[in-house]
Parts: sequence; structure tokens; C-alpha cells
Amino acid sequence: MENQSAQTLLAWTSPSRLFKKRDREYFVNIGAIVFLLSIILVFAREFVLIAAVLSIVFLIYVLSTVPPEEVSHRITNLGIESAGHFYRWEELADFWLEEQWGQTMMVVRPYLSPRVLILLGSQDREKVRELVAKHIPFRSEPEKTWVDNAASWLTKKIPLEKPSA
Repeated sequence: MENQSAQTLLAWTSPSRLFKKRDREYFVNIGAIVFLLSIILVFAREFVLIAAVLSIVFLIYVLSTVPPEEVSHRITNLGIESAGHFYRWEELADFWLEEQWGQTMMVVRPYLSPRVLILLGSQDREKVRELVAKHIPFRSEPEKTWVDNAASWLTKKIPLEKPSA
């Protein structure tokens, strides 16, 4: 039972996830890598692993070709509601803002669950930062984990498409 009713401080809609239309070169590069990896796995008789790799490639294909749906977000006096999920201020550790593929997103880190990515769409990033920072700490730079560092290193060493200008 909640004693307080939620008062909406800011509301907007945006795509549910990051989306970037991929060109033919991207899919050709992924296909070549998967083909070589599959040949190696056939010789190693790792057929289940081949199926897992093909499943991941199918997921990448679908996420790269199907545009995301529009979802609504709200910042309230009690927490953040995003795509039908409500996160109370007490459950959230901190947040930061990132730019990727020309889109601004707010990354919220709950204490007990994975990061929550909320695209800001056309919403003013400073207004969002100011409202949320009243309730949870703002980080100008997120803590980089070994996974973040490994992903950055891998994308620099093996680019799947030409860098955009």
C-alpha cells in the first residue's frame, strides 16, 4: 500500500531500444566470421555450440532489421516508470547519460538488477538530469567493468562496418 500518490514531473515517449539500420557490409562481415567459426566447431564436433552461435546471429539480424516500438516514460515524485516497469527511488543506486548512434540515453543502475536504459528521444537531457539528480546520484563517467573494457577493445580491433563520419 502506498501512502503517496505518484505525481508526474516529466513524461515522454521514445523507442524501446537503440536502433541502427545496418548495411550489407555489416552482415557480410558477420557471415564470414560465423562461417569460419562454424567450420572450426564442426571439426571440434561442437554442434550445440554451432546452434548457439547461429541463434545469436539470428537475434542480431532481427534486432538490426526490425525497428523498435515506441514506449512511454515518466519521472514521478516516487520513481521512474519506463515501458510499464516502475523503479522506486530507493531501489536505484545512480545514473548517467550516454550518447550512442546519435541517440541520448539515461542509464539507471538499480541496486539488485541489471542496468536500465531509457532513451530520451526529443526530451531535453539537462531537464531529465536535473529532475533525476534530485533523488539519486548523477555520475558524469560510469564505472567501467572488465566487460565494458573488453567490448571496447574488441570493437576497435574487429570493426564490422566502416566508422560513420
